[in-house]
Formats: sequence, structure tokens, C-alpha cells
Amino acid sequence: MGAVGLLCKGFLTGLSKVETHGMEGFLKLLDEREDPASRERGLITVSNHISVMDDPILWGILPLSYMFNPDNLRWGLGSYDLCFTNKGLSTFFTFGQVLPTHRSAHSQFGGLFQPTITQAIRLLSRGPFYEQDAPVKPTTSLKSPDLIDPFTDGHLTFSTNGQDTFPAPSAYLSRRHAWVHIFPEGMIHQSEDRIMRYFKWGVSRLILESDPMPDIVPIFIEGFDNIMHETRTFPRFIPRPFKNVRVTFGEKLDAEEVFGDLRARWKQMRATEERKEGQLEVGVLNEKLKYSPEAVSIRKECTRRMRQAVLDVRRQRGYPEDDPKNSLAETWLREGPGREGRKEDGSITKDT
Repeated sequence: MGAVGLLCKGFLTGLSKVETHGMEGFLKLLDEREDPASRERGLITVSNHISVMDDPILWGILPLSYMFNPDNLRWGLGSYDLCFTNKGLSTFFTFGQVLPTHRSAHSQFGGLFQPTITQAIRLLSRGPFYEQDAPVKPTTSLKSPDLIDPFTDGHLTFSTNGQDTFPAPSAYLSRRHAWVHIFPEGMIHQSEDRIMRYFKWGVSRLILESDPMPDIVPIFIEGFDNIMHETRTFPRFIPRPFKNVRVTFGEKLDAEEVFGDLRARWKQMRATEERKEGQLEVGVLNEKLKYSPEAVSIRKECTRRMRQAVLDVRRQRGYPEDDPKNSLAETWLREGPGREGRKEDGSITKDT
């Protein structure tokens, strides 16, 4: 991660004009979390998603001293069908602290309840956690990273689809109360007025189910779409230099004030189900906790509040109030069946 961080920092400081707001408070928070043994809760950062290179280039704004301590760097969620297509890529992104995430539009294993979301919840929680049902021997999937040694048993690994094998980061004490960054829009959205798409519900699971309540910092980013705009021509794979970028860190949320009532409802639901079925592992849900109307209602409201927190940071940058309809998935059905490309409102979307 340090090497990639150096490249990103070199690009931002040497070939871009960078403006940050609120980073002092965020760095103070990271400093307080430097020792994993002294952490009391996880950290969730949430931002809009405007280019294929948002992560990792975004984190090039961090001082060099932060880039060589992976225990205090972010974990992210990366698309399985893009980042984990072979052993080489799987190994690279696994070392880069990226969790393999299936997308429902591309895989039957995608969705809100896939094993990777369980790993993310456990990373944020009071670990370590061991995979009770993991195979003792790793699989030989061509998409599994070459990171398994003869002394590693199945309890230190997890599978996303029953065939592959990945190291389970939540099984290690040094990963307890980790930092997880998420782009809840789930895809790139480039628009001149910086409108955000609706947020997907995965972020609500991280907020509701992590134990204890994580710290939460909303972030709003600008300009990275100019570095890797979807209309760029050959060579498309090269980031464009000499662009202006801006990263605004919101203040750490008073998570209890914003989400406390929802977590209380969720805990009550979970306790009721555990009295019926016995103790459930962290990040594991039964059918009612997955699909009941109350569970769905709690997730929807949690996701709405999280999106509003990012919108509050957006408003600090001088953008107008967002149309409340933009927070609804139904609003975006007007885009039609095509998931990618330029839309009627002039914005551009891209699966990542």
C-alpha cells in the first residue's frame, strides 16, 4: 500500500492542484487510532463516487507518514468482476486492502448479504472473528490470491462464492475496529452540478450491525472526474495531469444522535430473533432480519440519513440543495435499462 500511496501522492502533489478542507480534524482522528490495541470503535468514511480512480488517488492527500502503516489505512470494497479476475489482480488488490465484492448486475453472488459485507462489518467491530464454516483447505480457484501458506487453516479465510478463497482480515487482532471506506452510490456518476445518485443499502448494514457504533466521517470529493473522465480518449488508462481537485472532510458525526434510534430498533429486532433461534454471529442474519418490512424500513432510513450527511458537506462547498427525489432508487429508473454511458440529464454513469 505504501508504494501505491507514494505514486498517488506524487501525482497529486506534482501534477495536480489539490485543495483540502477539514483534513486536520481527520488526521487527528487517524492519530487517535494509530494503535489497534487502544481503539474502541471502527471508522467508516463515506463519499460520492466520480471516477474510476477515486480510490486510490484520493488517499494520496494523506501525509507520507500515514502511508506505511496498513493497520491504520482504509479497507475498501472492489468489484469482483473487475479487480479479482485472476490470481495476479486478486493478489494485488488483496494486498491493497480491497475486499472482493460481487455486484448484483454482474453476479448471482452479489447483493446486500454477501460474505464480503460480513467481513466489512467484522472489520469495524470488536474482533478477531473466525470463520466457523470455512473449509479447512483452500480452494484452487484461478481467481483466489496466492496468499495461503501451508500453516493457514480455513478459519483464517473466507469464500465469496463457495469456490474461491481469500484471507479473512477480520480474523486478525491487528484489524479490530478497522477503517472501512465505501462509495454507496455503487457506480461512478459524473455530472456538472455534482448531483449524487441514490445510496445503496450496504452502508446501512455497516452502520447498524458493527459493534460498537463506529465513528463516521462524510467526505465530498471534486475534480477526480477530470483526472479520469469517462469521455477521455486514447490513452484511456493514463490519468490526466494538471487538474484541480478538492477533498472536503466533514466533521465526525455524532453517530448516536444521527443513528442511535435506528440502532436501538435494530438491536431490539435482533434480540427478539436470537431469543427464538439462539445467538447469531456478528454480520450473520436470519431471514426475518434480512427481509422483514421493519428491517427494510430501518435500512432505508439509515441510508437516507447517511446520504444527507454527505449532502451537508456538499452544501458547504456552495452547491444548491439537492432534490429529495434523487435519494430514491425509483427516480433513477428514468435512466432506462442501460447502466452505463451518457444519460438524458447530461450526466455519465459507469459501473466500477
